[in-house]
Amino acid sequence: MYEEIDARGLACPQPVIMAKKAIETRGGCVIIVDNEAARDNVCRMAGSKGCDFAVEEKDGGVFNIRISGAGTAPLPKKPTEAAGPLVVVFPCDRMGRGSDDLGMLLMRAFLHTLGEVAPKPDVMIFFNEGVKLTTEGSLVLDDLQDREKEGIKILVCGTCLDFFGLKEKLKAGIISNMYDIAEAMLSAGKVIRV
Repeated sequence: MYEEIDARGLACPQPVIMAKKAIETRGGCVIIVDNEAARDNVCRMAGSKGCDFAVEEKDGGVFNIRISGAGTAPLPKKPTEAAGPLVVVFPCDRMGRGSDDLGMLLMRAFLHTLGEVAPKPDVMIFFNEGVKLTTEGSLVLDDLQDREKEGIKILVCGTCLDFFGLKEKLKAGIISNMYDIAEAMLSAGKVIRV
């Protein structure tokens, strides 16, 4: 019998992450979600991992998703060493345009999710308002510090820290300069702007 995981009320991407871990460690699960977006996201992840899944709708917009299979789909490939490292740049402390509150929520979810997906970036670069994510009081410090422990190099623009008066409050990454930032971006196999 599969473990039952109650993911009701949890924000994206937590239900997906919980289901993914259950697939990897136990071969499957029954995950309970309470909205259609979570249902669709969990089902999409299960399908991408080569798992079988079935959805049972309960009263009140609750869905039980039974996932079985060890997940045989291959992991995404990381750029080859010859192509250069995978670099992710953060020019802002929010993700996307529009609502600042939503943008901050999305950024928190993205940085947390980086600990659960593959491939992982080799380098993360923070500049302009993005440096605020690496300083005291940031809601994503734990995630950034975890990424550092995983061996991801975090470069933080020193000029930007000075501009915002945050140099003494840096808590994740190393103070860098535009030369190192430009070199990292230009030698990258792939650069992703968040």
